[in-house]
Amino acid sequence: MVTSSPAAPPRVVVVTGVSRFLGARVAARLAADPRVERVIGLDPLDPPPALAGLLADVELIQADARAASGAIAELGAEAVVHLAVTSAPDPRSGGRVAMKEQNVIGTMQLLAAAQGADRLRKLVVRSSTSAYGASFRDPAVFTEDTEPRAVPRGSFARDILDIEGYVRGFRRRRPEVAATVLRFAPFLSSTAETSLTRYFAQPVIPTVLGRDARLQFVHVDDALEILHRSVVEDHPGTFNVAGAGVLALSQAVRRAGRISLPLPEGTLSSVAALARNVGVGQIGLDQIDLFVHGRVVDTSRLVKEFGFSPRTTAAAFDDFIHGHRTGQALNADRLAAAERAILDGIRRVRAAATQDQEHASS
Repeated sequence: MVTSSPAAPPRVVVVTGVSRFLGARVAARLAADPRVERVIGLDPLDPPPALAGLLADVELIQADARAASGAIAELGAEAVVHLAVTSAPDPRSGGRVAMKEQNVIGTMQLLAAAQGADRLRKLVVRSSTSAYGASFRDPAVFTEDTEPRAVPRGSFARDILDIEGYVRGFRRRRPEVAATVLRFAPFLSSTAETSLTRYFAQPVIPTVLGRDARLQFVHVDDALEILHRSVVEDHPGTFNVAGAGVLALSQAVRRAGRISLPLPEGTLSSVAALARNVGVGQIGLDQIDLFVHGRVVDTSRLVKEFGFSPRTTAAAFDDFIHGHRTGQALNADRLAAAERAILDGIRRVRAAATQDQEHASS
């Protein structure tokens, strides 16, 4: 049962981050909705060719969220969808400094612009279940009211906490605007490409020795449906968005037909950069903490409010596997090369640690 009263969809919508997979698809869906008159996409980068075709009916402005004040006010935006949030630093574009500038400073400046937009009546912000952090004191299931038990180590999780803090301030200043915060579980589908899909697509999957984390995922198509409904309907509040059920990490590895390589947590952190270089996946502190502690969220508030249930975690994962069957299958040569590279890295880490101990005792 949907609890919110119906409201007229906004006529003018601004979407940030349209040069990326999620932003382009959200903007395209809104532009195809006859109830929405204009969709304006903000992004400092031109969309890649693979996404440009989706945006034929979207008005593109080459600017980031920090330069949004003019666009939001002058275009008469009635809704803003903030998707320009990056989950991992890119060394080619400034690394962690650029990531924080975009995620935290960009969000702060976007919300400052939104605060002064008189016609604005809806704000939708992409968040993450990383907002709950990762700790040995975590509950079995997180609800939207659960506070983090420890300050997260990962940069993305820390940025998410800052972003949500700015949204809370915006809600106090503009209580008449329906502000929706969507805490997404990690995205999966047959077409999505994220650090997690790259991780599970590799022939050898590093895991944390002695841990078998419980995981949840959300299918990208279901995320798009929730985002679309958040714009054209009124659903103020904060919502967990995930597929029902869980997969243990070991189950996910087996379902993907991959080989698990259990490593001590410290060793996995030390060889993360090496793993990226040899094509085993992109692993950061956010992912390592997830693989140590796991994370399961309650979605009953979402289902009740939106009248929509995302497909299960297992179904989302199976769709991902189906899309990566060709061209990513385990191959004896790739397996041997990857194992050698990882094991060589582990040996180097252990040798360095032994030398440090010998120097300390001499």
